[in-house]
Amino acid sequence: MAHSGALKSAASGAVLAAGLVSVAMAAPPPLSTPISSQTQGTNGETGFSGFLSDLNRSNYLLGDLFGLRTVLSRYGVSLAIQETSEVLGNATGGVKQGAEYDGLTQAILQLDTQRAFGWYGGVFNISALQLHGRNLSAENLDTLQTASGIEGDRATRLWELWYDQKLLPEDRLDVRIGQESADQEFIVTPNGAYFVNTMFGWPLVPSVDLPGGGPAYPLSAPAIRFRYRPINPVAILLGVYSGSPVTSNAGDPQVVNPSGVSFPTHNGTLTFLELQYSYPSLGGMAYPGQGAPLGHTYRLGAWYDSERFADQAIGADGLPLAAPNSSGVPLEHHGDYSVYAVADQMVWRQADDPNRSVSLFGRAMDTPQGDRNLIDFSLNAGLVYHDPVANRADDTLAIGMGYAHVSHSVQAYDRAVAAFDPGVYTPIRTTETYLEATYQYQVHPWWQIQPDVQYVFNPGGGLADPNNPNRRIGNELVVGVRTNVLF
Repeated sequence: MAHSGALKSAASGAVLAAGLVSVAMAAPPPLSTPISSQTQGTNGETGFSGFLSDLNRSNYLLGDLFGLRTVLSRYGVSLAIQETSEVLGNATGGVKQGAEYDGLTQAILQLDTQRAFGWYGGVFNISALQLHGRNLSAENLDTLQTASGIEGDRATRLWELWYDQKLLPEDRLDVRIGQESADQEFIVTPNGAYFVNTMFGWPLVPSVDLPGGGPAYPLSAPAIRFRYRPINPVAILLGVYSGSPVTSNAGDPQVVNPSGVSFPTHNGTLTFLELQYSYPSLGGMAYPGQGAPLGHTYRLGAWYDSERFADQAIGADGLPLAAPNSSGVPLEHHGDYSVYAVADQMVWRQADDPNRSVSLFGRAMDTPQGDRNLIDFSLNAGLVYHDPVANRADDTLAIGMGYAHVSHSVQAYDRAVAAFDPGVYTPIRTTETYLEATYQYQVHPWWQIQPDVQYVFNPGGGLADPNNPNRRIGNELVVGVRTNVLF
């Protein structure tokens, strides 16, 4: 974790040992704005009976929002609202057992400048979040890889506020500037979006190693992003963000920036560079008799943050931070970086039903500078099966896993704590692994129900159980159900 401009107190070593870190959440379930005002079918009926009869055909629960979407469309404006609600609980392990409810309301408003006033290639976007309920991971689990991608502090906040402009022939360049969330474009695995666990969205390495968890849900930061497509299969993304999504890296970043209207620009810079290769590419040719292709997207990238980062084991005085005579002030390092690779590969598609397919995905991240990072490696991988049951074309079955390795510097800190205070049980944190199986059941075009089960091995990397400090936190079975409703 980074501690820019602020010196670590002597108590912070105990906080580190307890595994209390500020973790960014994953991206919430994908939400896109409608491209047409024709959001609800009609069978000639009007009034309430027409509304009820059209529920099975409409992409949105409220259809045209009683005429509002049609009115907005005349001015090039699109509106989307989605509620995600879930109940998750741990039947075993954790610091306690039980279940919690949490929810998220997302709203996105977009203005197409060509439809609005004839200016080609421009999109203005503003989005907001309303987080409600409780946080199972924080209250029950004490995991590094948190159970739900929508968990967060209860708040109503601005999320993103940006303008995007297409440039050059064939729209080969587009530039986006404003308040942006990096998890919407960088380090993304589209197949990971079907899962509930946080780490299939914004992965663990940036979540715990970047200041404030990085510019990721539910936070964002001032940024400029360039996307260039030199040839159709290839895209190059460059993003420069504020070095932290909050004005101060001390404390919970969601408390420091409770409403999302802090726009920090004095925290150094966080730079992403990503190369993407996709097949079939934009504008690709389809030939007679040729079957549907097995599509894939591969990504290679890196990020660098110019802020200052605290050493995880050594103090500025050269002593171990765990030493009784240590000042408790960590040695500081300038900058931090990570490299990553992401692959999404379709491996099977039914010849007579192209919607039925199986895809594999994997994402690995490494941070070579382990002296300043809690996590030095993370991995996500899985399988996604579309249309797994006959006549259920919009259902999806997904099975995946996540792995996190605690840096050797943090392990050295744990060993030092154990050596200096042998009377207190201090486990050495090593790794945490989880498995997840989930099924998205499409009830209506606007409504999904998603049962989910997860199992976590070695929670927190091997933290001591605060209720029984002579043993580690037990492995956790987490079960629950999520529902998504588009309004």
